Amino acid sequence: MEKEENGKTCSAHGAMHHDHCISLVPIFNHLTEDQMIEISELTHAVEYKRGETIYRAQEPSDALYIVSRGKVKIYRMSESGKDQIQRILTPGEFTGELALFNEDLHDSYAEALEDVQICMVKREDMSLLLLKYPTIAMKVLSEFSKRLEASEKQATRFATEKVDTRIAMYIAETLDRYGEKDIVEIPMKRKDLASHLGTTPETISRKLLELEEAEIIKQLSGNRIHVLDLDALLLV
Repeated sequence: MEKEENGKTCSAHGAMHHDHCISLVPIFNHLTEDQMIEISELTHAVEYKRGETIYRAQEPSDALYIVSRGKVKIYRMSESGKDQIQRILTPGEFTGELALFNEDLHDSYAEALEDVQICMVKREDMSLLLLKYPTIAMKVLSEFSKRLEASEKQATRFATEKVDTRIAMYIAETLDRYGEKDIVEIPMKRKDLASHLGTTPETISRKLLELEEAEIIKQLSGNRIHVLDLDALLLV
């Protein structure tokens, strides 16, 4: 069964959510099969086209958004009107977690970087799950901790590290998180990467070329990078 919500196509309960959403998420995938099916029955899927806004700053935050397919950009708007990217979400990752603990407004924007499917769980339903399964709450707190650490690292790098180092560390960390062997696909466009690293697209292109000329990386098609010398990359 399908319904319309906020102009988006939403599919109702079903095994699809368990297969493609709940089982992907670290805060849920430690539960039993029956427990994950129980959670899947509280979710519904919403599809967004590339470039569409999923939510905006100052809108009510009342649900957990789980990426089932595609990539989502989470960003804030600077006083000058430029995007300041906080993170890129890939399948199995989530946003809106602050809504689980208090009624609040979004402090950032979420935009589909490509066609995406989002599985949503309303605050009221998640609150009941947190009470019923305390391990979920611990997993959410663990994710809070990781994101705070990542945010602090990024702030420190902006203040102390040169652009070359920021780019090199981003490639190394993305390789560790998403890469296969020595090849990683950068999950955002050049202009978004520049925003995330606090520089310009032209500088990103120039620095990547310098790394390539030094035989530390090799740029491949499809926004992929082959890391030829990880040790050298970490010393940039």
